[in-house]
Amino acid sequence: MGEVAAAPSFRSSIFLAGAAHSKGSQLKQITVERQPNILRKTRKLRLLKVEAQVASPSTYSSRIFTDIPLYEIPGASFDQYLEDKPRVFTAIFPDKQRSQQLNEDEWEVHMLPIDFLFLTVNPVVDMRIICKTRGIGYPPTVPREVSKVLELEIVRWELQGLDDMLKPSQFSLRVNGALYSDRRGPRTRLKGQLQMSISFVLPPVLGLVPENIRRDVAESVLKRLVENMKHKVNGSLIADYSNFKRERPKALLAES
Repeated sequence: MGEVAAAPSFRSSIFLAGAAHSKGSQLKQITVERQPNILRKTRKLRLLKVEAQVASPSTYSSRIFTDIPLYEIPGASFDQYLEDKPRVFTAIFPDKQRSQQLNEDEWEVHMLPIDFLFLTVNPVVDMRIICKTRGIGYPPTVPREVSKVLELEIVRWELQGLDDMLKPSQFSLRVNGALYSDRRGPRTRLKGQLQMSISFVLPPVLGLVPENIRRDVAESVLKRLVENMKHKVNGSLIADYSNFKRERPKALLAES
């Protein structure tokens, strides 16, 4: 009886083990079948994440300052020099083939090509130069005691040399600069500042480039641009002002 009673128990154990094995096979099969769906969902989430990053504007900026000695003479002050805006513009942007005057305050400038990641962009900008006096409308960083400030800013822009697929959307380019003579100390100094910033939504083809790489490249490009403009201010502008000082007495004599 004990053996008879034990036999069904043994068979039941075999049945349960087989059932468990069969159920495990089914679970394994279901898991294998579900893996492609999981992989597809993972890829989809990654793509959604990339699309979200691409849709968010990226902003990069660079700022630079100028502070050098300035030697003025009676009758040919730096303020008087700044009043001749076409002359000042030509000193900063000497390549006449790349610029043309649009009106009294604005010039169109074909900037040098900018290499950004895998792209080469040719910006065309409208630059405005205006003079301000008596502290009215000065930038926040310029002392109100300064007698005259020349402000430079970009008012319009266009990107040339890009296919439609590579053009960034919501593109914004800002350039703001100020230049003035500071006579508050024992010696007059030429001071200035220039800030350049860009903001845009990346095209999808660049969305997979890591943000740290994009930022390093963008800030390096902007830094080179503002340093190039600073070099022109410290070099060609000062040299032209020296010419202005030599020419001014002769012009005054001719007028008298």
